[in-house]
Amino acid sequence: QLQASGGGLVQAGGSLRLSCAASGRTFNSGAVGWFRQAPGKEREFVAAITWFSGTTRYADSVKGRFTISRDNAKNTVYLQMNSLKPEDTARYYCASDSALLAVITPNGPRYWGQGTLVTVSS
Repeated sequence: QLQASGGGLVQAGGSLRLSCAASGRTFNSGAVGWFRQAPGKEREFVAAITWFSGTTRYADSVKGRFTISRDNAKNTVYLQMNSLKPEDTARYYCASDSALLAVITPNGPRYWGQGTLVTVSS
């Protein structure tokens, strides 16, 4: 089970750090991805990381502003979001699967968390 947390209300230009913690299984292989869905829009890929090597992928819209990382000891993946913009407002979900390719497309991952809401005010 995946548990996303860390969302909230922040002003444009601010920062938030999201966490994705696993329970019932360990992130000792495979990959974890972050996705987001704004009201009235389709879910989109944000960032992903492989658990073993730490290989990362980012959507162009967040490159240079967001950083994904993992903490093996805590079985947790983080998404550090800086220089937030109003268009980053969405519900953010973490998801996992056995390979990086499976967590960089919105319909790819098999395991999903419940999401955490991020609201960026202008």
